[in-house]
Amino acid sequence: MTKLLINSLLCLFISMSQAQEFDVIIKPGDVLQIEIPGEIDFENSFQVKRDGTLNLPEVGKVSIVGKTLTQVNEDLAKLLGKEYRAINNFKVYLIERRVPIQVLGFVETPGMIDLPQDGNIQMALQKAGGAVAGAQLDRIQLNRQGKVTVFDYKKYLDTGNFAILPKIEPLDVIFVPASPLIGNVQMDFDAATLSASGDGSEAKTAIKVFGEVLKPGVFSFKEGNTVVDMLMRAGGVTRYAGVEHIRVINNGTPEFFDLKTYLDTGDASHMPKITAGSTLFIPIQEEEVKSGLRTVYVMGEVFKPGAYEAPAGTKFFDILANAGGPTRFAESRKIRIIRTTGKVDAFDLQAYTEGLTQVEIPTISPGDALFIPEKTDMNEKSWLKITPDRAIKVIGAVKKPGRYEWGDEMSFLDILAHAGGPTQDADMSQIIVLKKDQKKRMPPFDLDSFVAEGGDFSLLPKVSAGDTIFISERPRDVIDNKARWLRQSQESSIYVFGQVGQPGRYAFNNKLHFLDILSAADGPNQHADIHNIKITHRNNFESKVSTLDLGLYFETGDETLLPLVKSGDTIYVPERNKPWFDNKKEQTVRIIGAVEKPGRYKFSSDMTILDILAESGGPTQTAYLEKIMVVNISRSYSKENVSKVFDLEMFIEHPDFTKLPMVRVGDTIFVPDISQSNWNVFMSNVKDMLSVVSLVAIVGGL
Repeated sequence: MTKLLINSLLCLFISMSQAQEFDVIIKPGDVLQIEIPGEIDFENSFQVKRDGTLNLPEVGKVSIVGKTLTQVNEDLAKLLGKEYRAINNFKVYLIERRVPIQVLGFVETPGMIDLPQDGNIQMALQKAGGAVAGAQLDRIQLNRQGKVTVFDYKKYLDTGNFAILPKIEPLDVIFVPASPLIGNVQMDFDAATLSASGDGSEAKTAIKVFGEVLKPGVFSFKEGNTVVDMLMRAGGVTRYAGVEHIRVINNGTPEFFDLKTYLDTGDASHMPKITAGSTLFIPIQEEEVKSGLRTVYVMGEVFKPGAYEAPAGTKFFDILANAGGPTRFAESRKIRIIRTTGKVDAFDLQAYTEGLTQVEIPTISPGDALFIPEKTDMNEKSWLKITPDRAIKVIGAVKKPGRYEWGDEMSFLDILAHAGGPTQDADMSQIIVLKKDQKKRMPPFDLDSFVAEGGDFSLLPKVSAGDTIFISERPRDVIDNKARWLRQSQESSIYVFGQVGQPGRYAFNNKLHFLDILSAADGPNQHADIHNIKITHRNNFESKVSTLDLGLYFETGDETLLPLVKSGDTIYVPERNKPWFDNKKEQTVRIIGAVEKPGRYKFSSDMTILDILAESGGPTQTAYLEKIMVVNISRSYSKENVSKVFDLEMFIEHPDFTKLPMVRVGDTIFVPDISQSNWNVFMSNVKDMLSVVSLVAIVGGL
């Protein structure tokens, strides 16, 4: 009785479990097993896609999301029953629940991920590669069908409290935002760089500290922090900080704080409270205005303007040297000394250093002021203000051609940059420098090669005042190229003739490749013979002609087949199928007789008689293949020509390439007609004899 009761309870439990299983609601990501005995298409499991459908054989897409497992069994049984017969034991099982979600934002690999049923936020972030530097962990968002939940993942990492993390469901979207500290510019940085700018994340409550501190930034608000605490978090004050006048703004109300008094007395009663969103500013210490009986003032374009002590015997250059000297932007021709009496004296420092005129060094007295003005804009400067011996001219393909003032500290690249740099059409491989005192022109300078390969700065052209720099311009296209031939030298040109898309004369430098110039001419056209391209090399001591088989290069990819071309060379692409007499007899093989296209054909050592037969279109239908004749031309005076017979039919039945007759340039191949075979000649004679006998018999009968 007890055993029967236990079995009954067990059956009841199993039936209840099955009933609960069939009441399960199908969700995206669920893995189902469909059982149809005998059908191999259903041996593997099926996963519900993100749109809630299954892709079934013979049926296609079926929407099942939101239905119970019982409803899915009934619906699929009806659909599959139309395509399959044996569905008496049809059943659908839920074998695994998966959670498909999206992880976006500041993670290593954002995108779609698939988690198990017990997956959580940490597993999702880990599968997405983890958060990257700059991610704001305390403001991660969970978007579920438009409803956004914000949670503090950082707090979870600090405490391990799983209640902080929301549960995930299929089709959820997790978004990891960027910290406001990294700004709106994509950049690479490390953790030290980020912490140097503070640790504040919430703009409304963050504390802003700036001014004369070592690490100004935005810091998170923590209850109980004081002004001193915030200064310590900012790295402390600098040596130039005005600690007596620190400003603190709380809730829009400014307060002053004297840090020096606090440190001297320890009295914190006057220390302002720090609240959420406070601002601290530490100003720079105001220095005393230097004045006295021995002070000289230096202003303008010097490296260290200011007030300087001038003891007795101090010279003009002593004061100028103490101020760091004029900058490169100083107008050293117009230095002014403002005397204490109100008189203004002028001094031309550049003329003095060049020794052009007898210029006296001005004396300096206490209370005087030196003013070194800034150069006026180049567009406003008249040519009359810059004499030719102090100017350099830049003309041609630069953005701002013109006449510029030259300084000995400048280099070739300085003046080129001053002119705005080359334009996009500039030929940087042919920069010409015309020296003022040299009648012989310097060779062109290849700036393109200097920039591409990286050169020694000592190799740059030596330029000075009075020189002229000319940057030529490249033609933009073939038509423009022809229109500018007078401006384009032969030394920088290459010629392309024959069967190409755009034959003509092209600008070329020696860094370019053969394929570059062929591509510039739009490549060979449909009539081109790419196996016999001729290149005339004109840049050596004597002209040289080489032949290129471009077709062989395309077949093998052997870069050594391509010739080295230079400026001044000529490329000729001949026409295919040109008249046979254009080919020399010593370079061809003749094929005559019963072939589709008898004639003369070019022949190479790697070809055989089969290649020539194929080149001529092959034998005709009436060709006598057993008696193909090959006449070899003798290469010496002591030997006679030799004729060989080749049986093509026997070769086809028993192919042996070692028995192919040797064919060389100058040979002749004859393919006879079937009418010329021995059997046909014999039968023709028999027919003639029968005709004679018949004629005699008829005459005798008559």
